[in-house]
Amino acid sequence: MSPPARPEATGPPAGSEATSPPARPEGTHSPVRLEDTGPPPAGGPRGRRAAPDAPRPLRAALRRLWPRTLWARLVAGALVLLALACATIGVATSIALDRFMVDRVDQQLALTAGRFAASLEHREEYGEHGDSRGQAPGTLGARLLDGRVTDSAVVVPDRAGHILSAGDAAVLAGVPVDRRGHTVELPTLDDYRVMAVEGGDGDVLINGLPLEGVNTTVHRLQLAELVLFAVVMLVAGVVGTIGVRLSLRPLERVAATARRVSTLPLASGEVTLPDRVPDEDPRTEVGQVGAAFNRMLGHVGEALAERHASEQRMRTFAADASHELRTPLATVRAHVELARRHPGEVPEQVRHSLERVEAESARMGKLVDDLLLLARLDAGRPLARDQVDLTRVAIDATGDARVSAPGHRWRLELPEEPVTLVGDADRLYQVVTNLTGNARAHTPPGTTVTVSVRIPGPGRAELTVADDGPGIPEEIRGELFERFVRADKARSRASGGSGLGLAIVRAVVAAHGGTVTVETRPGRTAFNVMLPTA
Repeated sequence: MSPPARPEATGPPAGSEATSPPARPEGTHSPVRLEDTGPPPAGGPRGRRAAPDAPRPLRAALRRLWPRTLWARLVAGALVLLALACATIGVATSIALDRFMVDRVDQQLALTAGRFAASLEHREEYGEHGDSRGQAPGTLGARLLDGRVTDSAVVVPDRAGHILSAGDAAVLAGVPVDRRGHTVELPTLDDYRVMAVEGGDGDVLINGLPLEGVNTTVHRLQLAELVLFAVVMLVAGVVGTIGVRLSLRPLERVAATARRVSTLPLASGEVTLPDRVPDEDPRTEVGQVGAAFNRMLGHVGEALAERHASEQRMRTFAADASHELRTPLATVRAHVELARRHPGEVPEQVRHSLERVEAESARMGKLVDDLLLLARLDAGRPLARDQVDLTRVAIDATGDARVSAPGHRWRLELPEEPVTLVGDADRLYQVVTNLTGNARAHTPPGTTVTVSVRIPGPGRAELTVADDGPGIPEEIRGELFERFVRADKARSRASGGSGLGLAIVRAVVAAHGGTVTVETRPGRTAFNVMLPTA
């Protein structure tokens, strides 16, 4: 922090190239000011204008440098405010001290009132350099007549005089004669505080004192303030960081609890929420956040418990209903088969009714088996753990699909070596048949369906069933693997099955530790099943 620049006085002689820094207010003193009367530089008025886009990189840099965490932002904000306060104090004290000391210099000049300068006229009495008795080192005296310096001297420690240069004389010639102090910058003597008074012979007497002592004192004050403010900033940063971190520790506990909740599998199954946040003091903002967060966890826990209980009831109902329906369905199918074996002649209408009863009972039996399988998978019952050749499963399922849908073109893309994994062969076969059946049911005859098996990486096997059909409607893509989801909202029997096929695919693949995804667009639909081989 540097003191404000003092104005300079200059004389009117043409050709002078002296320039001055911006004027500083001096209270009751009237500083002499130099103005540059030369033409402005090419390209516009004096000074450079910032480009319109100049602030944008600065704002981007500030955003990158500004800390991200809340505690760091609080500490940084406090340090910025403290730095502004220190800078304000430093500038204010520097200006106040500078003005005070300059006023003291003006008082000394007012007491001498041109006495040293007047003695320069009587060199035969006081010597070549005037009466320097009692004058402080560096005291300047000059006598002007008709705007020209006729006599001048500067007191130095050895009491020898210093004659002013032409540049110094030009500056002094421009000092107003108003008995007020003015700051000037003399080319050979640096900064001076001068005062001009009228002499008794129509001349002008100028006395001046150097400002070196004032500048040195102000600079020492500024250096002391810089050291002090740096220590204060350092201590405030350390103490502020510790205090803010301690104050925000309850909020960190809230964040830690939220992170633990975010890692829980909330989509299904029983969920045990972590312990509540202990900070619930309603008198603090963090306590209010903790209390609200605890209430939210309570509501979420109740909702998850209710959802889990409902899922359990639905699973139990589906399993019990499926199990209970298998026996009566088997009985119905047995009686239908027995009635069709009746040796006597059966009327055509009765025979057709028996055939319909048998077909619908078989359809219902398949639906019951699917529901029972899903219930068992939901209950987490283990599947068979055997060595399964996935390429053989793909070959068998594709061969069966080729027989049941000869109107489609079926292709196999298999690696040279068999792809084996540990799993349930029957369930994996059901996965492939469900995917091929889905492609057969929802694509027109002539569609090419490709079943491929490959090893995309170590420990992984990928099974893909792709077709070049019209694609999957956008409105059902998000719920494609849910239960009883069908493209035909009217649920016509002619347009597809029960809507459980893809749900079984996802459940079986998940039970094997794999994933199933779908990519669809007009002209290509691909179901990708990723399974672990280890």
